[in-house]
Amino acid sequence: MSATPSLKLWDLYFLVIAVAVATATLLADWQSPWRRAVAVGAIAGMALLYVLAARPLILRDTQSTLSLLVSLVYLLLFGTAIACVPLTTWLMFAVIPVFFMLLPLRRAIVLVVVANLIPVVTELWADPGGIAIDLVIAAISTAAGVCIGVWISGMAEQSEQRAQLIAELEASRAELARLSHEAGVAQERTRLAGEIHDTLAQGFTSIITLIQAADPSLRDERLALAVRTAKENLAESRAIVAALSPSALASSSLPDAVRRQASRFSREAGVPATFRQTGDARDLPTRVEVVLLRAAQEALTNVRRHAGASETAVLLAYSPETVRLVVRDDGCGFDPALEGGYGLPGMRSRAAEVGGTLTVHSSGESGTTIELEIPA
Repeated sequence: MSATPSLKLWDLYFLVIAVAVATATLLADWQSPWRRAVAVGAIAGMALLYVLAARPLILRDTQSTLSLLVSLVYLLLFGTAIACVPLTTWLMFAVIPVFFMLLPLRRAIVLVVVANLIPVVTELWADPGGIAIDLVIAAISTAAGVCIGVWISGMAEQSEQRAQLIAELEASRAELARLSHEAGVAQERTRLAGEIHDTLAQGFTSIITLIQAADPSLRDERLALAVRTAKENLAESRAIVAALSPSALASSSLPDAVRRQASRFSREAGVPATFRQTGDARDLPTRVEVVLLRAAQEALTNVRRHAGASETAVLLAYSPETVRLVVRDDGCGFDPALEGGYGLPGMRSRAAEVGGTLTVHSSGESGTTIELEIPA
C-alpha cells in the first residue's frame, strides 16, 4: 500500500520533532556526555522503530498485539530519553499521536497517561520539591494529548466510513450500469421482435394468403413453391420472434405470464396478490404483449420496494378495441409528480411506442393505481 498524503505529512512532522529534540539534546552541555549519548540513541531507536514497524502497521491499519508491543517499546525508549535528559519531554508531541494511530482509543489513552507520568516520576526522583508544577503540566499535557487522540480517531473513523461509502457507491454504480445495459438489451430485443412480427411475419402471411386466393389448389408448381418458401420463412421469423421475446411469453399466453408474475410477487414480498382477467383473451402483437408484461413487472416491483402494502390486485381486461392492465395496491402512495424514482417514465415511453397511455393515481389514503391501456 502506498503512503497517503496525510501519512507523508505525518512522516515529515515526526522527522522534524525527532531531529529538533536530538539536536537540543546534543547541545545540552549541562548534562554529561554519556547521558546525552544515551538520550540521542533512544531518539534514534524511536525513529528506526517508526520506520521499520510503526509505519507499516499504520499503513495496514491493524490494531494487533504487535501494535501494542511496538507502543510499549516506544514508551520504554521515551522513558529512557527523559531519565537521561529531561528536556526530551518534548518528544511527547511525536509519541502521543503514534499511540492513537497504533492502538484502540482506550489503550492509547492509558499509554498517554503513563507517558505523561514519566516526567513527573523522573522529577520526583531528582527534585521532590518541584512536583506540584510538574503535576499541573502533566495534567494539561494529558488532556491535550487525549483531545488530539480523540480527534485523530474521529478523523480515522470518518475516513473509513467515507471509504466504505465510496465503495458502496461504486458497487451501486456498477450494478446500475449492469441493469441499464440489461434493460437496453431487453428493450432492443423487444423492438426487434416487434419489428419482425409486424413486418416480415405479417408480410409472409399476406403472401401466402394472396397466392392461395389466386390459386387455392396450387396447381401451378411455381406458386406452390412460393407458398412453401413463404411458409418456411414465416416459421423462421416466428422462431426469431420467440427467441427475442421475454421467456415468460415464450411458452405461455400473456394472461398466464401476468398471473405468474402476481404469484411470484406474493411469494417473494409476502403480500397477497390477486389476478383477474375480464374479456376473452386473444393474440396480440408481440411488442404489445411485451409492453404489458413489462408494465406488470415494473408495477409489482414498485409495490414491493416502496408501497408497504398489505394487499395488491392485478387486472388484465380485454375489450374489442383495447386491452388494459391495472395494478392497484393499498400502500402509502406517493406524489405522482415525483415519479422519476419509480420507473414510470420508462413505462410511459414503452406505452407510447405502441400507442398506449399510462395513468397513475396515488394518495396516502387510497394507495396507488397504475393503469395501462393499449389499442389492440
